[in-house]
Amino acid sequence: MQIKDKVAVVTGGASGMGLATVEALLEKGAKVVIFDVNADQAHAVVERLGSHCRALVVDVGDEQSIQAAMQQVVEMFGALHICINCAGIGAVSRIIDDNGVHSLELLNRILRVNVAGTFNVTRLAADLMRSNDANTDNGERGVIINAASVAAYEGQVGQVAYAGSKGAVVAMTLPLARDLAPFGIRANAIAPGPFGTPMLNALPDEARRVMIEQVQFPKRLGESTDFSALSVHLIENSYINGETIRLDGGIRMPVS
Repeated sequence: MQIKDKVAVVTGGASGMGLATVEALLEKGAKVVIFDVNADQAHAVVERLGSHCRALVVDVGDEQSIQAAMQQVVEMFGALHICINCAGIGAVSRIIDDNGVHSLELLNRILRVNVAGTFNVTRLAADLMRSNDANTDNGERGVIINAASVAAYEGQVGQVAYAGSKGAVVAMTLPLARDLAPFGIRANAIAPGPFGTPMLNALPDEARRVMIEQVQFPKRLGESTDFSALSVHLIENSYINGETIRLDGGIRMPVS
């Protein structure tokens, strides 16, 4: 799919990988709507990036919130062609430890955003996309990209809930592609490894050095622009469908 003049939604688009993806899509000539819970950050991004970028404060896990937001997207720009789900949360908690057992409330909160939120936005985005005029070359109407994690494959100590949630995103990818194929909509996922997030950048120098050493090549943490570049490629390459692509420099995460 050519990105120029297309309309995109990016959840979690006010910071990190989501923000880098918003910027990359705008550079390619798209119109982008950010879905984010952080109103101040989202509106600051819009002020900086201009009129082709809008922001809506939404809760991805809330059906009515996303339904209303999708309707606003259509009112703003007339259609929806691209949906990239970057919104997600995580926490570190062992299933049992000396303090007791893993909080069920914490599990439910992570699943609500990472699994139900991704599913909720995806289904409502796809419903809009199927109304698009089909690309005359291949019949394509839309592209969906969901953010997973290498934790889906190598969850570390304390990541039972988070790894389970990202494993669900991976498991949904092929069935999504199969469900949406008759409508000309592709679905893929990206599974980032250790990225230079504020949390990782706050680690002691030695801890960061050890993590970087485990990356095969290049010897660095991932950057938000790595994610946005792959997102752009997945949109533009119409033969990639139903795939989860690791974006991790070849790392295989250790136990902890």
